[in-house]
Amino acid sequence: MDRCALAAEVDAVCRLTGEFRLRSGERSNEYFDKYLFESDPMLLRRVCEAMVPLIPSDADLLGGLELGGVPLAVVLGQLTGLPTLFVRKEAKAYGTCRLAEGADIAGRAVTLVEDVVTTGGAVRAAASVLRRSGAEVSHVVCAIDRRNGTRGVLDDAQIAVLAVLTKGDLDDARAKPGPSGAIMPDRIGLE
Repeated sequence: MDRCALAAEVDAVCRLTGEFRLRSGERSNEYFDKYLFESDPMLLRRVCEAMVPLIPSDADLLGGLELGGVPLAVVLGQLTGLPTLFVRKEAKAYGTCRLAEGADIAGRAVTLVEDVVTTGGAVRAAASVLRRSGAEVSHVVCAIDRRNGTRGVLDDAQIAVLAVLTKGDLDDARAKPGPSGAIMPDRIGLE
């Protein structure tokens, strides 16, 4: 799969212009709506097909993080035959009271699945809880890694990030001449 073409397609579908308030509270005239690629069945499949080779060979289970990682994990499970877990942000307070819904994780290698990794906080929190329940967690596979390249919480938690695209890939796709020959903006408020 051509990463540049995939980056251009994801960027074209997900980069919105207008007036947006970001999670930080700042205002931006651009916003990257990751759910637009996740809700497009064909684009979601192409992103997942590019993720398949990144899944470690020792993975026993795929753990889709709530909310964005769940559709990716489901499609990856279909493409690979690996069982899928749905990992909540916090354990539900009723029924089974589980954080991870699906197969038993004790003693099994769980590869986490996320749509966008920014700081890695949600991945680290999920890995910590899964590890306390007996899972082996050492990787997260994501569609987009938007970390700035510096050592972060996932390095400290010994979790390798395996990404199809980076924020730089999306910016590079956007910075190429558009159909009218105009250069597109080179930065984005990716949330």
